[in-house]
Amino acid sequence: MIRAADIREWRNRDVVDAEGRKIGPLEAVYVDTRTDEPAVVTVLIGLPTRRRLTFVPLTDAILGPDYVKVGYLRDQVKSAPSMGTDDVLPAEEEKAVFAHYDLPYQPGANGERQLARP
Repeated sequence: MIRAADIREWRNRDVVDAEGRKIGPLEAVYVDTRTDEPAVVTVLIGLPTRRRLTFVPLTDAILGPDYVKVGYLRDQVKSAPSMGTDDVLPAEEEKAVFAHYDLPYQPGANGERQLARP
């Protein structure tokens, strides 16, 4: 299990896919509000003039010496829901992130978000 204290130190380190191909630098960590454990990271992708942040779950992720290896392929990550570099993920779009990776979405009992940026 990746601990919150560990992954937060990895900002700007490379995120690589399941085959070891670079996706982009890790920008931010989102925790699962039910467990307070790291669940999703945003990765900076795109050309310098058209950058965006895309979401990738930390399911089966591995911390290497200078990278975070995720359990998904680069093409799947690059086609995931994304946002501008200065934007915030709207609550109503959170479910789409989980659906893209075929993961269950479980908001709180009162409809609280499942993801939060600490």
